[in-house]
Amino acid sequence: MNSHQLFRRSRIRLALWYAGVMGVILSLSGFGMYRALVQANWAALEREIESIAGTLHDSLEPILPASEDPTAILQQILPELCLVGQPCNTNPTLIQRHTTGISDRNTYYIRLFDHQGKLLAFSPNQASHLTQTLNPATWQTWRSADGIRYHQFTTILHSANTHHVTAKTSSHPSWGYIQIGRTLEPFDAEVRRVQWIFAIGFPLALGLVAVSSWWLSGLAMQPIYQSYQQQQQFTANAAHELRSPLASLLATVEAILRVQPSNQQDIPTMLQTVERQGRRLSHLIADLLLLSSIEQNTSSEQFKPCCLNDLISDLSEEFLELAVASDIKLSSHIPAHLIYVLGHEQQLYRLVSNLIANAIHYTPSGGCINISLEQRDRTSFITVKDTGIGIPPTEQPRIFERFYRVDSARSCKTGGTGLGLAIVQAITQVHGGKLSVESQLDQGSTFTLQLAAHPLQM
Repeated sequence: MNSHQLFRRSRIRLALWYAGVMGVILSLSGFGMYRALVQANWAALEREIESIAGTLHDSLEPILPASEDPTAILQQILPELCLVGQPCNTNPTLIQRHTTGISDRNTYYIRLFDHQGKLLAFSPNQASHLTQTLNPATWQTWRSADGIRYHQFTTILHSANTHHVTAKTSSHPSWGYIQIGRTLEPFDAEVRRVQWIFAIGFPLALGLVAVSSWWLSGLAMQPIYQSYQQQQQFTANAAHELRSPLASLLATVEAILRVQPSNQQDIPTMLQTVERQGRRLSHLIADLLLLSSIEQNTSSEQFKPCCLNDLISDLSEEFLELAVASDIKLSSHIPAHLIYVLGHEQQLYRLVSNLIANAIHYTPSGGCINISLEQRDRTSFITVKDTGIGIPPTEQPRIFERFYRVDSARSCKTGGTGLGLAIVQAITQVHGGKLSVESQLDQGSTFTLQLAAHPLQM
């Protein structure tokens, strides 16, 4: 299986996990919202029924008759209701329609029972096939023959006159019962509408989640894939860089072993070649180890105040001999006041030395290199400017890659490992700095390092 298929399968699995987890979350959230919405509407419906029942009870209690035959008085009190055994008034007057206080007559109905559970009066719009016997349960939900659901509330109906009736005429402490019911057609229609919304919206949401999961998994896998590609490129470059000196080293050793006794004078020259290639390998391995430790930040040393004035001064003196040998004028500009930064002194020393060495390697004879140090506000600036071969604009974004060389032929002559600027970039990132480059072909390059200054005065 190649790397592309491996990452594609990993992306698919990651997208499926994203979609699965989000699907479960959406399902639970949607079900919870649905239940909460239905329960809230149901509770509001019951509160409304209880409110109407309470209003009717408070209105009827003072005027309810205490006699055993209250039908005549009930007809006067509630002219809109139908009395059992008597014809209904199907066309009540405006005043009569508002006697019960129920505005929505198509939704609600009323039923009155005496204390023995005998039906006395009922609304003309009550559901058909309702039993005339009392079910004393407080809340009842039932379905009619035509499939319509109803919900009704039953409560005891008291009368102010009941307390004055002797035990012989009424042994029951209440006058009777009142039932307030309503059709659940609007409620069920609203529930069905919500169910349709969820039935249509949930698959659409899952589709969006799936698309988003695929996109997000791609974003998540992209840095891993890039890191994998960089690792592969690094491995290939490292193998290439190690193969050349090793091949030369082995060839030289084999040549030494085959030297005839008469040609012993050639052995020192060959041994020098072995030493040179060995040093090259040693430098390469040391740079790789240093770069790895910097990127992993495995150093136990804590940041300490470092004087950049001393650092630039020491490096200028150190590279002066190399610059003179290469016929390059090396100059430095260091301010009189001391500039400090927090960091690892050895790493900062390596950072600036790599910039200076890189400038010397790529500056032809007769050129100039200037190193300057300054502080503006709370930022210190180290600038290394040369008059070398310059860097083409198309190559500038890649100069900080490992083993990348703008001029490979020249690097081979100067013995560079191709890791100098990669180490510079890694140290800059560890110290929270910023490194920028300005270069024009055949006119030179300028590297500028910005570090946060430390307010330490000596």
